[in-house]
Amino acid sequence: MNTSPIDAKRISAETFVAVVEHHATLGSTNDRALQAAAEGEGPLPMLFLADRQTAGRGRGRNRWWTGPGALAMSLLLDSGKLAGESGTPNPLVSLAVAVALTETVAPCLGEHPIAIRWPNDVLVDGAKLAGILIEATAGGKLIIGIGLNTNNTMSDAPAELLQPATTLRDLTGREHDHTDLLVRLLSCLESSLDQTASRPEDIAARADSLCFQRDKRLTLKQGTRTTSGHCLGISPDGALLIETPAGRQKFYSGVVQ
Repeated sequence: MNTSPIDAKRISAETFVAVVEHHATLGSTNDRALQAAAEGEGPLPMLFLADRQTAGRGRGRNRWWTGPGALAMSLLLDSGKLAGESGTPNPLVSLAVAVALTETVAPCLGEHPIAIRWPNDVLVDGAKLAGILIEATAGGKLIIGIGLNTNNTMSDAPAELLQPATTLRDLTGREHDHTDLLVRLLSCLESSLDQTASRPEDIAARADSLCFQRDKRLTLKQGTRTTSGHCLGISPDGALLIETPAGRQKFYSGVVQ
C-alpha cells in the first residue's frame, strides 16, 4: 500500500474548504471536529483528515473500521439553511452526502452497481463502501463525518465486521489518489448541500433513484418500536417510505434490518 500524501494546499485552493487539518493518527475525526466547534476554532468550513482512526464512530454504538489506506474525514461548517427542526440536522443532509459520494466514486467503478442504503451508507455490489455520520453542535454548527474505503483492502479487515464491505482498491485492482478524490468529493458535496438548501426535492429524487432498499421487505427499529413492511423508496422530504399492514408510513430515522 503506497498511498500518496494528501496535498492540503491544493484542497484549500481548489475547494470551498478554508482550513485543512491532516493527522497520521487520530481517535475520531468527528470528535476532533466537535472539539474545534466547542473551542470556536475557524474559519469555516474546516476539514479534518486522518490516515488512521483508533476510535472511529458510526451511528449509535457502531464503530467504523479505518483500515490502512482508507480515507477518514469530517467537515465542520455552519448549519445555516441545512438545520432541521429544533436545530437537529436536516434528514436530507445525510442523503445529500451519499449522493455526492456516489458521484465521486462512480467514475472509478466501471460496471459495478452503486447504491444508497438509507439513511447513511453507500454500497457497491451490495457491500458497504462508505458510511456517513452527521452531528449537530450546540453552537449551530454541522459536522459531516465520512468513512470511505479507498486504498485499504478487506483482507486486512477484522473478523467482527457486522456487514459485508468493500474497497475501491479491491473493486478496481489499483490505488487511488486521495487528493484527487477529496477535491472531487468536496466539489460534489458543495453542490449537493446547496441543492439541499435550495431544491431539496431534487436531492431526494436522486437519492430515491439510487435506493438500495426499494422493493425489499424491511424491518425498521426505533427504540423499542419495530415496523415491518415493503419499501417504496425515499420520499421528497428524505423519509423512508414503507407500506405496512396499517398503510403507508414515513420514517425519518431508525435502524433498518
